[in-house]
Amino acid sequence: MIKKHFAILSITMASLFVNTTNSDACTNILVTKGASVDGSTFISYAADSHDFFGELYYWPGQEFPEGAMLDIREWDTGKHLGQIHQVSRTHTVIGNMNEHQLTIAETTFGGRPELRDTTGIMDYGSLIYVTLQRAKTAREAIHVMSQLVEDYGYYSSGESFSIADPNEVWIMEMIGKGPKNKGAVWVAIKVPDGYVSAHANQARITTFDLNDKENVLYSNDVISFARESGYFNGKNRDFSFADTYAPLDFGAVRFCEARVWSAFRLMNSDMNKYVSFIEGESTDRMPLFIKPEIKVSVRDVQNIMRDHFEGTPLSMTEDPGAGAYASPYRYRPLTWEVNGVQYFNERAISTQQTGFSFVAQMRNWLPNPIGGILWFGVDDANMTVYIPMYMGMNSIPENFAQGNGSMLEFSWNSAFWVFNWVANQAYNRYSYMIEDIRKVQTELEDKYELSTPAVDQAALALYQEDPKSAKAYITDYVHNQSRIAVSRWKKLGEFLMVKYLDGNLHEEENGVFLRNKYGNPKPAQFPGYSNNFYKRIADETGDKLKIKELPE
Repeated sequence: MIKKHFAILSITMASLFVNTTNSDACTNILVTKGASVDGSTFISYAADSHDFFGELYYWPGQEFPEGAMLDIREWDTGKHLGQIHQVSRTHTVIGNMNEHQLTIAETTFGGRPELRDTTGIMDYGSLIYVTLQRAKTAREAIHVMSQLVEDYGYYSSGESFSIADPNEVWIMEMIGKGPKNKGAVWVAIKVPDGYVSAHANQARITTFDLNDKENVLYSNDVISFARESGYFNGKNRDFSFADTYAPLDFGAVRFCEARVWSAFRLMNSDMNKYVSFIEGESTDRMPLFIKPEIKVSVRDVQNIMRDHFEGTPLSMTEDPGAGAYASPYRYRPLTWEVNGVQYFNERAISTQQTGFSFVAQMRNWLPNPIGGILWFGVDDANMTVYIPMYMGMNSIPENFAQGNGSMLEFSWNSAFWVFNWVANQAYNRYSYMIEDIRKVQTELEDKYELSTPAVDQAALALYQEDPKSAKAYITDYVHNQSRIAVSRWKKLGEFLMVKYLDGNLHEEENGVFLRNKYGNPKPAQFPGYSNNFYKRIADETGDKLKIKELPE
């Protein structure tokens, strides 16, 4: 159990992972059919990394000869880890969803560092994308993943996986058993229908029903290995996966569980009672899943992915780090030291270093090519546009395709770079520019929301006559919307550059800049800073900046 009144100096394991690992600072939200407004299942994911390029992956389904082998490279570094046997036929995968509407996402919790098996072959990323090419349902995915690590070893540190199909939503948590000890210990729990869950770089499965074979799956040695390793010596019914393999510390609560809390409180106001827990003042731990007060939509989940603790004691827009324009962003490192005392920045769901994020929507009443939509956006979730990527499309839109730009190669045709260009303007004038960004973001996402039923209906009518025609229609629709969105975002960036040039403000109405009666630009305005920021300057500078009377 965690101790009451955490010391700041106890920022250890969780903060290390958030600070130093490339792609483990992610957030997942999981929604079951009975908790969604239309009976869909949802999984959201943000791939948060300072060195991660946002693009949409694509593996077309293929057939392979007997004896074929598959090279496995570490997802984060590209390091070759080994080979595994290839299956005879693979499924098409677009991003983190496959042609059967199976979706898998993750967040890294790290856990006990001695349990990482550096001799294993399957790292967390390869485990996800290989499984998507082999499994059709969530339950089958859990079997495939556990079998892969048993056969080839698990290379990564502790991981939480979100696994969902159009009918079921599961959380699976896994950690290795140390060098040269092939396999992993793991547990998977089905989220009850009508409930939502979330995880964010901290193991969340505590105790579980060892006898509920329908809703709880686990490795045979998940408890016995803990006993042999000296991590646990209680009764089986008291065994907690999270407390055993990834004990909480201050960093785990404030940087990780706080994101879960913020997502939960946006779906159920009763979660505000856990403020003391995420502030490190209570041991009253949050549940693994909750029932939302009202049913949740795709747009709701998209907006939760944009959260910065607004309206809570953790709000990032009010302390000095927010600067003159109430920015909810903080540049790394996450922790720092002054006069021997350690301090930290909040870690919100939305962050500037996101490569891509998505809300996966799986719908069991439609054929798979139409039912599966990956609402996909690049860069910061707060300032992205979630574009519907249907699973039936035959190719990836050029603006999102792999190879169009990279982390070190700028491309005006790359969605990642265009959205980053806009966001990086806004970071320095946030309170002003976010209003302009929201207008265009809402304009585009409203259009997608309104168009989706008609697109579904048209695609379904075509599918019933000729599935290939339906897929061609879907492909054309997605490619067109992608081009329109990137073009519109580039126009937005140009507009922001003109409107806020050099710290000034050029007046406009409905996106058109105003001119005087002679046709020249109206004089620029000087909005300056907020009264609160001016007061802060006055308080900190004392008499230094006061206007004085000159001596006679």
